[in-house]
This record gives sequence, C-alpha cells and structure tokens, in this order.
Amino acid sequence: MPASIDRQTALIYAMVLMSASDDEMAKSELSLIGEIVRTLPVFRGYDARKVVDATAACSAMMAKSGGVEQVMQSVKAALPGNLQETAYALACEILAADGKTHFEESRLLRTMRTEFAIPELTAAALHRAAKVRAAVT
Repeated sequence: MPASIDRQTALIYAMVLMSASDDEMAKSELSLIGEIVRTLPVFRGYDARKVVDATAACSAMMAKSGGVEQVMQSVKAALPGNLQETAYALACEILAADGKTHFEESRLLRTMRTEFAIPELTAAALHRAAKVRAAVT
C-alpha cells in the first residue's frame, strides 16, 4: 500500500524521483526543486522549509526494496489527473536542469507518462518546453 502524502509533497516526490533516478542528485536539481516550491502557485501555502524533510523522506522510501515503485504509487494516489500532469511537467523541469539525460531518467519519464496516462504528444510538448526553458547560451 502506498504511503499517504499530501498533494504538494507528492509533487516534490515526483521531482526527487527524477533527480535521484540516475543515482546522483545534482546540486542544480536540488536548487531548482527549492526554487519551484518557492515560486509556483501550486505550492502556495506550503512551508518551503519542509522541502528538505520531504526530500529526505522520499529518498529513504526509494532506498528500500521496491521503493521507487512505492514512491510512484504514492504520488499517483495523492494527485488528481490534472496534478499528475503537473507532476510530469515538474519532473521534466528537473530532468532538463543539468542539460543531460541519462537512460534511467528517460525510462522514469516513460514510466511516469504511462502511470499518469499522459498523452504522448502532451508529454513531448512538456518535455520540450522544459528543455527550452533550461537552455543556456
């Protein structure tokens, strides 16, 4: 049974999942998670100081056998459809943060798209938009 988490924590878990999917949580990705929580309307009212605790709790859950799947199911259970799409979009933002895409990250993104029933064209648009926003000169 997936752990019960609130909607905002579920969105943080989706970002942490993506950040940790390549076994390395880059500083740029962690900084971006904090920035997203401080600035996006979906996190209004969320105490940004709780991000560290949410990240640690998600990481601990992921470290257990079957943990990644448990985190994914917890996120899915906590979010209605429109926020599942938001979770996917936020995962794309984290993926784009360091400018590199590893196989594990691509696989997780496909899993999220399937689990959250996000249409392929919508997923491609969200992914591309995140890459464009993260582009540097």
